[in-house]
Amino acid sequence: MEKIYFALVDTPGFFASMIRKTIGISYVHVAIGLDPCLRWSYSIGRRHPSVPILAGFEQERLPAIHKAFPTARYKIVSLECEAWQKAAIAAKLEECYNSRYKYHYCILGLPFLLMNLPFYQKNHYTCSSFVARLLAENGINLFDKHFSLVTPRDFYELPQTKFVYEGSLAGFLEMNRKVHYGSSQWETLYES
Repeated sequence: MEKIYFALVDTPGFFASMIRKTIGISYVHVAIGLDPCLRWSYSIGRRHPSVPILAGFEQERLPAIHKAFPTARYKIVSLECEAWQKAAIAAKLEECYNSRYKYHYCILGLPFLLMNLPFYQKNHYTCSSFVARLLAENGINLFDKHFSLVTPRDFYELPQTKFVYEGSLAGFLEMNRKVHYGSSQWETLYES
């Protein structure tokens, strides 16, 4: 068995506060990762951490997120999967990253989400709907509803996951530095 990782993120900001009120939990963003350090993690989200308007498919850059949001909190969980599923997910994430500017945030879908009505606009997703669809397309069916209706709350409540970390992003980065890498390797851990 292999593992994939979900990062549930709590960041400040007006848009995040609206999502927080709607879904009823602090964690308003979901990213999918392929390694426990989240060096290879991806999401539909801000293309640049400090610019909320520009959103699409991106690789999460944890040091940049920490710089923009020093108080950001993370909850990280793992999910077991078959090796072929993880390989297929990794291949799809690489494909999406290579054509990342064709993927966008699904603003039009938000009212439908509030009304609990499925809605899909080609290549437009919320962070959670993208991950839910990616998983389902690779045989990991975690939710009993249309992918467009999946929210970060659904990932937060998954009983199939195992707890990895909860706390500040600064604490997570420091833990990775101490546990996974020597000081000489730390500088290049999150660089591409």
